[in-house]
Amino acid sequence: MHKSRLAGFIIDCQTDDVHGAARFWSAALGMQAQALPAEEGEKYVRLIDPREQLHIEVQSVSHASRVHLDIESDDVEAEVTRLQGHGAKIVQRVHTWVVMEAPTGQRFCVVRAKGERFGEQANRWD
Repeated sequence: MHKSRLAGFIIDCQTDDVHGAARFWSAALGMQAQALPAEEGEKYVRLIDPREQLHIEVQSVSHASRVHLDIESDDVEAEVTRLQGHGAKIVQRVHTWVVMEAPTGQRFCVVRAKGERFGEQANRWD
């Protein structure tokens, strides 16, 4: 048995100015931008969801700009296997998360559970 749920969205921006991109998305979504520490702050800026329901980040990328979602799980490998059973494919393993592709071509990531309310809100898979 493991659990998973929608964690949030990552706004991939093909830019060298991730902070400028974050200023736009902060204003567009009405969310405060929060700089991340050290090297992480050079590539990512977190947007604070005032309802504390979604994890949203603006990310500097080298590929075309797009939005992708993250699915968080208390067992990343079990969730990857479950999603492969539904037709998803592994694109790349990165540190503690896995980039996957849906049968219809959308990319998404399976990440470790980090939300405070994860246990009470997540789907349970037997």
